[in-house]
Amino acid sequence: MQCSRLPQAALNQMINGARVLEADSYGPKVYLLQDGNILKLFRRKRFFSSALVRPYSKRFIDNAVELQKLGVPTLQVLQFYRLQAPGMTAVLYQPLPGETLRQIANKEGFSWPQALPDLANLIRNLHDSGIYFRSLHLGNIVITPDNRMGLIDVADMRFLRAPLPRHLVKRNLQHFARYIARENLNETFPMQALEQAVLPS
Repeated sequence: MQCSRLPQAALNQMINGARVLEADSYGPKVYLLQDGNILKLFRRKRFFSSALVRPYSKRFIDNAVELQKLGVPTLQVLQFYRLQAPGMTAVLYQPLPGETLRQIANKEGFSWPQALPDLANLIRNLHDSGIYFRSLHLGNIVITPDNRMGLIDVADMRFLRAPLPRHLVKRNLQHFARYIARENLNETFPMQALEQAVLPS
């Protein structure tokens, strides 16, 4: 996808009336626009960085395309922009419809034993397809209206040509477990059962 220039005035017009979904110390990072699409801003944090060669925004786009090729539901990229501010790019995309697994897990009547097989199946399929998604967690897994599991926030991802080796599967599960602990879900989420279902014997 070609990168087009987005002047500051055009950016200001685009985000007018938008809702900020995510921000950091530099300012807003993700906007929900009035038309329902999302604008995600990417800042190059260091001057000398691999992001000079392949910006995170480009990885985000490429990874979304690769997931679509593999049949994994994900967001639909619409535009790629270079912003006026130095080192800044942006991606305009159509979000994946549905709710995150984190949102669904908070609802009354939700049961992890019932949901776990589908989650384990998703993670196994990713690993079997050679996908190492370092940011795999409940907030980045979406249940679509047709009851499929898809992925969002896909910049932090690697695609190998073969299924993930056991040590990478274990490392991916460790990242997942850290998220569970950080969200204070250790008492409710069956991490041990997930590991048993996902780790190759």
